[in-house]
Amino acid sequence: MLLEVLQGTEPGGIVIIRDTSSYSGRHLLKYYINCTLKREEDVHVLGFEVPDQEMRAGLDSNCMHLFHFHNAYEDPLGWTSQSSFTVKEFNAADITRLVCRRQHAKASVLVIDSLTWVIRHHNPVAVCQQLQELKRGGSVRMIFCLLHTDLHQQGVVGSICHLASTIITVTSVNNAHYAAAKMIHRKKSGKIVKEDEFFSVTEDFTLSKERRPSQPAHVQMPDTKADPTSNLTFNLCLSEVEREAKEKVALPFVFSQEKKSALLNQRQGCGRIIYEPDAADDFDEEDPDDDLNV
Repeated sequence: MLLEVLQGTEPGGIVIIRDTSSYSGRHLLKYYINCTLKREEDVHVLGFEVPDQEMRAGLDSNCMHLFHFHNAYEDPLGWTSQSSFTVKEFNAADITRLVCRRQHAKASVLVIDSLTWVIRHHNPVAVCQQLQELKRGGSVRMIFCLLHTDLHQQGVVGSICHLASTIITVTSVNNAHYAAAKMIHRKKSGKIVKEDEFFSVTEDFTLSKERRPSQPAHVQMPDTKADPTSNLTFNLCLSEVEREAKEKVALPFVFSQEKKSALLNQRQGCGRIIYEPDAADDFDEEDPDDDLNV
């Protein structure tokens, strides 16, 4: 899917490349810039984090007439009036005017490097509104944004990414010369496509897909559970002879057939206790405990 990002036909699509301090997404961003220039499309870069020379380095020199860098790096807040663009001018009207001033017949591609700088000096709600207006305005075909996610709260990142048609989260791979990209693409129909890829970007900003790193084989460890009865001073197990002897012992609460017959069929001549109350016994059937004086 990394190779198909530029082929999106939906006007005003927003692509957000999310990175962290452990791996920078600027190499992937410059790959897309280089591909756009080779397609003979205008590229307008709002540069806040790197100077013009560093952004141009490695790009196709034959297409530099289509590359337009709006310098916000030297004076991003407009204190000395040395920058051609400031963070205060980040609004749909000023950006559209800036793009249309040098635009050819085709719609341009807008690159924001990086959106983190803008969010730190504008209300995130206002940033979302301006991006939405640029998305609908028609002056730009696509918008590429670099976003440093470890510098913002998750709620802010989620709000910004909600506007994107494609979200690319880049992370480093341990002990490897390539990186991993987790992509979420929202189609025009509303269907969401998720895909994971591994890639590397060369010095001339050529993208190559890498194989998924092989997982280490799972080694079946022998079952070495300790026997809890191995060190006891007594034996919990019975031998066959002991088991047979145990089964022959009559339990005290189990009556044998002979005992049952003796209890149920009493022979004549057995003693019985007969109690006949006399006149001194004051026995009340309704209150048998009357004599207890309670």
